[in-house]
Amino acid sequence: MADVNRGNRPLSPHLQVYRPQLNSITSILTRITGNALLVGALLVVWWFIAAATSEAAFATANAVITSWFGDLVMFGSVWALWYHTLAGVRHLIWDQVKMLEMDRADMLGWIVVGGSVVLTILTVIAV
Repeated sequence: MADVNRGNRPLSPHLQVYRPQLNSITSILTRITGNALLVGALLVVWWFIAAATSEAAFATANAVITSWFGDLVMFGSVWALWYHTLAGVRHLIWDQVKMLEMDRADMLGWIVVGGSVVLTILTVIAV
């Protein structure tokens, strides 16, 4: 067997070595919000099914959705919907081979983050 000196080999860089970049964070958030939207959608579907089933089932589902936890999940779902939508628009822009330079890509990232917050607040105020 080959004589391998494992003590002097450099370790592979890990998350502590690299500084997170806006594009990587927004990409990860896009995936997270896509999955989180499923949770909110399942909650709404449960509410509709309960409404169609019985008064007792609807009372239970409605109590959960109108509780502080339900409000938090619904607020998060509105933000996730806006974020995911704006991130999709950003990818459509990139698919047209536009705004791929780092400074413009970072600007789009900040627009997605800031725009999702502003649109969420406007949506909550309007409803």
